[in-house]
Amino acid sequence: MTNPAVTDLIARSNRLGADPENTNYAGGNTSAKGTETDPVTGEPVELLWVKGSGGDLGTVTEQGLAVLRLDRMRALVNVYPGVDREDEMVAAFDYCLHGKGGAAPSIDTAMHGLVDAAHVDHLHPDSGIAIATAADGEELTAKIFGDGAGNQRVVWVPWRRPGFQLGLDIAAIKAANPQAIGCILGGHGITAWGDTSDEAEQNSTEIIAKAAEYIEKHGKAEPFGGVRQGFQALPATERRTKAAALAPTIRGIASTDKPQVGHFTDSDVVLDFLASEKAPELAALGTSCPDHFLRTKVKPLLLDLPVSASIEETIARLQELHQEYRADYQAYYDAHATPESPAIRGADPLIVLIPGVGMFSYGANKQTARVAGEFYVNAINVLRGAEALSTYTPISDAEKFRIEYWALEEAKLQRMPKPKTHQGRIALVTGAASGIGKAIATRLAAEGACVVVADLDLDKAQAAAAELGNTDVAIGVAANVADADQIQAAFDAAVLAFGGVDLVVNNAGLSLSKPLLETTEKDWDLQHDVMAKGSFLVSKAAAKILIEQQLGGDVIYISSKNSVFAGPNNIAYSATKADQAHQVRLLAVELGVHGVRVNGINPDGVVRGSGIFASGWGANRAATYGVKEEDLGQFYAQRTILKREVVPENVADAVYVLTGPELSRTTGLHIPVDSGVAAAFLR
Repeated sequence: MTNPAVTDLIARSNRLGADPENTNYAGGNTSAKGTETDPVTGEPVELLWVKGSGGDLGTVTEQGLAVLRLDRMRALVNVYPGVDREDEMVAAFDYCLHGKGGAAPSIDTAMHGLVDAAHVDHLHPDSGIAIATAADGEELTAKIFGDGAGNQRVVWVPWRRPGFQLGLDIAAIKAANPQAIGCILGGHGITAWGDTSDEAEQNSTEIIAKAAEYIEKHGKAEPFGGVRQGFQALPATERRTKAAALAPTIRGIASTDKPQVGHFTDSDVVLDFLASEKAPELAALGTSCPDHFLRTKVKPLLLDLPVSASIEETIARLQELHQEYRADYQAYYDAHATPESPAIRGADPLIVLIPGVGMFSYGANKQTARVAGEFYVNAINVLRGAEALSTYTPISDAEKFRIEYWALEEAKLQRMPKPKTHQGRIALVTGAASGIGKAIATRLAAEGACVVVADLDLDKAQAAAAELGNTDVAIGVAANVADADQIQAAFDAAVLAFGGVDLVVNNAGLSLSKPLLETTEKDWDLQHDVMAKGSFLVSKAAAKILIEQQLGGDVIYISSKNSVFAGPNNIAYSATKADQAHQVRLLAVELGVHGVRVNGINPDGVVRGSGIFASGWGANRAATYGVKEEDLGQFYAQRTILKREVVPENVADAVYVLTGPELSRTTGLHIPVDSGVAAAFLR
């Protein structure tokens, strides 16, 4: 049976974490203390349950808690070697763990264990950080939370890096201020406590609400100054068009050192900040809360051109600013690194701000990229609050570096699971709502790719995408591949959703099984429009993005055994498949100089789940071969060398192999996935 203290802790954590005014994603931690029976001695033992390292308050479960014996955790005070060696205490937490499983203790465990309160919350609310980063934060804390007679309901704590010493400091403050309900941590956030879970939650929300109310009541009307003329937000359609045009370049900038997935935001909070007079000055100061800059880097890259600048002018300036940013970040690293520091992790920006357009944020996957953007929105709110009351004063670059390149942070990164083969890659698959296309989309998503499911039917595309996961994993878009405008709209949606495109699968197709004399001009045009012309248009739109990103990429054509095999009664289909097959060779030659590989797959007899076969092609082919339609798959299998039916997942496997790391030197290749049809062997 779950301990009541744990039940209350989970409920409180989920409530606090669900409200962005309280804390940001995966930010902050909560704890509870209680008693259970030691299974070894049978005696009562005091325990500390605390949200583990890297977990999210809004979704944490009991498995996400670290559980420690409180007596052993508090006994660590007796062996504490001092602030210069406080990092050693994190490893010591492992000797305090109780029972099996549970999460790894976070760096803030000491704060929760040493503070003499049954329940403790440590949060990163925008209003609290605004006070914490104000130049006169200590005085503001006294004004907002004092009674004027020296009694502080909330106490100021000067900046100190999270760790064992901070836990000791806050414990001492709690002991010296019995009337206090919590504290403001300079440059960082807030901590609150209570004798019950409800009391701790009420105290946390009281601190957050009072800080917000004080800013609202006493803050300047325009904390960011006036509007910079020429930097105001473009109309929605125009700014999103410009964002889509810039996205490949910006992703290439952010991915110079390692590939990144992107996220785009054009919220009013972002656009208003970018249009303000103080935006350049404040953006250059960077963020302060460790949770913020660990996600966003110490500062963003801000374009300094007005909205009237052309795409070409903007791209040229972004490339110049990128070089300046890299040099500046290298200088920051060189100024603060010691021989023991981890190697530089990359000098590219994770936040790129385009006035009038919006914000691009980046990370190893879509969720990380989206959360980085959310954190910078939090940072803007902090800037606004601090500037409304005072002057925004973040912690120093030296302190930021100590955390960004902290040995404990490096160890945390090293513990992360090895990425899947396609993590960080963005795939667009046409005709992906069913059959082969759906199987390909499913396999690529399972291997870590972000997937754009493109299909003629929007509802089916969105339903197929939803089966793969949330919008951090896949989105569905409508696309008639014979229409260049619809293709462009699909790619625009892809780059705005995920930052760019790395992998394109030309899968959309249809077939009409007719002999020459029954094949109409309309039949011929329809099949060539969808497959030959459609593949050409999709590849052309993809190539523009792939070339601009400068990250290489893959284009895959789902051709057919019929591209090389002369079968009966399908002249239009086979001819257009032969067209696709030769496009592979032509584009492999043309795009190879940009690191883009172009390969094809020649399936045959893929009946199960096939939209083409279900739409009449199967009945026609069954009639042609004199078999029942339900037996067509097995009929195809029996005429092959391996005598095995080909299913959509077999084609998806081939796409996975062709686009994975093992065949990185392969281009211009066609792989048969037909169980062996000798007449279709490639020569």
